[in-house]
Amino acid sequence: MHDQRSRHRPRAPQAGGRATGRLACTVLLLAGGALPSAAIAQASAPFPAKPLRFIVPWTPGSGTDLWSRAFAARLQEVIGQSVVIDNRGGAGTVIGTEIAARAPADGYTIYVGGSVSLAISPAIYPKVSYDPVRDFAPVSLVSRFYNALAVHPSLPVKNVKELIALSRKQPGALMMASAGNGSTSHLVGELFMSMTGVKWTHVPYKGGGQSVAGVLGGESHFTMSPVVATAALARSGKLRVIAVSSAQRLPGLPEVPTIAESGVPGFEYGGWNGILVPAGTPSELVTRLHGATVRAANTPEFREALDTDGSVLVASTPEQFGTFIRNEYERHLKLIRAAGIKP
Repeated sequence: MHDQRSRHRPRAPQAGGRATGRLACTVLLLAGGALPSAAIAQASAPFPAKPLRFIVPWTPGSGTDLWSRAFAARLQEVIGQSVVIDNRGGAGTVIGTEIAARAPADGYTIYVGGSVSLAISPAIYPKVSYDPVRDFAPVSLVSRFYNALAVHPSLPVKNVKELIALSRKQPGALMMASAGNGSTSHLVGELFMSMTGVKWTHVPYKGGGQSVAGVLGGESHFTMSPVVATAALARSGKLRVIAVSSAQRLPGLPEVPTIAESGVPGFEYGGWNGILVPAGTPSELVTRLHGATVRAANTPEFREALDTDGSVLVASTPEQFGTFIRNEYERHLKLIRAAGIKP
């Protein structure tokens, strides 16, 4: 990690902290402090007046990178400015997130945050040098993506109940492939085991593509990878998708039941992607970016892209997104501790 500061765990902002700071500035101005001419010019300038920097904490070609490019294409049409993708992958999204947290809070740096960077990595790594709550101003939760329970065709199960029965008959014998320790495809499996009492052997691979390839090659029995990684293989008969991890059936796979309706009531697990800016970005710019984000997310082209990869549109308010991040962090912290997952 680059800067091992003392930010260990997200904390709710102190009541009135930023609001008090803005109020103090207002009082000073009303007391007669004149704004410098440069500040006046900046305040009256149109926004955005130059291209936006879109920090993506994943490498090119990853699922989040593809999501970001699809969204950026719609966003630049809405705002009338270019949106430049800046891939900063590495260290479980920590590197790119650190860079985004330290970027200028001027509205021109946008960060694509998600479940790994803002909920999972801070819960696994004890000393990340950013705080997902304090260091970012949420703009909007844009979408949620879900996992498909995909088995090798040779495995003699055609639904979740049969998988549970086989798992109980042979504890630890079935091998679950994941994209790596602490990945969403790992954690969704840990949640399944905790809710059903079954025992699987976790086989971590170096990425989602390798984990799916491991199942195709017979090295592992099944995976709970994101829908986008398995849907096409299921249609070709190379994998058998028996359930999805969403609360309701997905528009792109209406024939596939949810895990909840297949014998595990209340089961739901999914990753997510949203738009944030560095903390301290003026509230009026956050409001403008929120409006542009919602318009971009609701374009037919982006909605079609979400349906294709098994995602669901959310488009929340900044306040709702802030609460969501806190809740997701706490949820993953409990799951990670219960499963004994270490860096």
